[in-house]
Amino acid sequence: MTDKIFLPNDSMMLSTDFIYGVATASFQIEGGATNRLSCIWDTFCDTPTKVADGSNGLIACDHFNLWQQDIELIDSLGVDAYRLSISWPRVIKESGELNQDGVDFYLNILDALKSKNIKAFVTLYHWDLPQYLEDEGGWLNRETAYKFRDYVDLISQAFGDSVFAYATLNEPFCSAFLGYEAGIHAPGIKGKRFGKKAAHHLLLAHGLAMKVLAKNSPNSKNGIVLNFTPCYPESDLLTDKNATVFADDYFNQWYIKPLFDSKYPEIMAKLPKEHQPEILDGDMAIISHPVDFLGVNFYTRAIYRADADEHFIQIDPPEPRTDIGWEIYPNAFTELLVSLNEKYSLPPIYITENGAAMADKLIDGVVNDTDRIDYYHNHLNAVNEAMKQGVQVNGYFAWSLMDNFEWAEGYLKRFGIVYVDYDTQVRTIKASGHAYKELITNR
Repeated sequence: MTDKIFLPNDSMMLSTDFIYGVATASFQIEGGATNRLSCIWDTFCDTPTKVADGSNGLIACDHFNLWQQDIELIDSLGVDAYRLSISWPRVIKESGELNQDGVDFYLNILDALKSKNIKAFVTLYHWDLPQYLEDEGGWLNRETAYKFRDYVDLISQAFGDSVFAYATLNEPFCSAFLGYEAGIHAPGIKGKRFGKKAAHHLLLAHGLAMKVLAKNSPNSKNGIVLNFTPCYPESDLLTDKNATVFADDYFNQWYIKPLFDSKYPEIMAKLPKEHQPEILDGDMAIISHPVDFLGVNFYTRAIYRADADEHFIQIDPPEPRTDIGWEIYPNAFTELLVSLNEKYSLPPIYITENGAAMADKLIDGVVNDTDRIDYYHNHLNAVNEAMKQGVQVNGYFAWSLMDNFEWAEGYLKRFGIVYVDYDTQVRTIKASGHAYKELITNR
């Protein structure tokens, strides 16, 4: 265990050109639910047994009211950038017009960031689909992709030149697989015939939005954020290795290959016809619109074995694990970045999320989370190793700025480098936050 984050003296990550930031998402921190339309996560939270602690995002970290002190907090950490997401149901009315009050909320934040010389990395969709669109089929309805395009058109015009980088989507895998196939995220739809259809419409939405951003915001960096959970075989058996390749194509390559190769993995032919997406002429050309950057979110790896009934089965993760049960295995981070760089012709990469849930305790006003500092130290060094092997990484964002609503886990798991007391809304910078600041400010 260490109380500091060290990088080698020759690391390009110690250059002042390398961007360090913190990240949040609208539904996870904002609250202010009476000032926006309902979204799929409101409905999901209202469904018994869906969220572990029965909680919701109606107040969350009350960032809707406390945003000014939160910007001061971000500034105090010495970061170069802040990654935030826009709540689609806060800024768009059911009529499709802008909700100016919602737009002003974000314009004020963007102005405050600009005044402090903090770059704004804006994610346009971090899972909070307006409920009225879900009522019309959500991401299973192709029309939702065009509704997203229209929203992006309006909001990117409203924001003008105040955004450094736009990401169209955050983790379309989670939206599609967890939301429409496994059913463990909103909207909670379950069935293998739904996942890839939702995924295709999400990727179509991304491509349509990229064209809009290229027109409306040509000076910002415009891209997408994908999450990756690298796949490893349980043994050297060929059956386990083949099962692992299938899992990797199903969970990881499915979302990146269309962007850079303009096609889905070949395993599509092995899926039952009713599980395959409906691809119309021109779709893949739209999806593969050039991007200025790729956002990579990484937390852990997964280990697979062959299965007689399914193509693969994931085994329980080995120790050590974080408080959410994910294995800590930083080597997978290096291997992921190097493999993606070899497989695709990539633009510059930003690590848009990386972090750990730990069982934090606030004792006498202090959170001594040396386990999280360890995690950051090892994973930042894993990124550094990938860069030494030729991967172009231009920045790194710690997930998360503060403890928040952790989706289906509710408020039980804490990812923040800042501790939030949900009763009082008092923020306390953890030891990891201080260590992160020291790394950044001592470059």
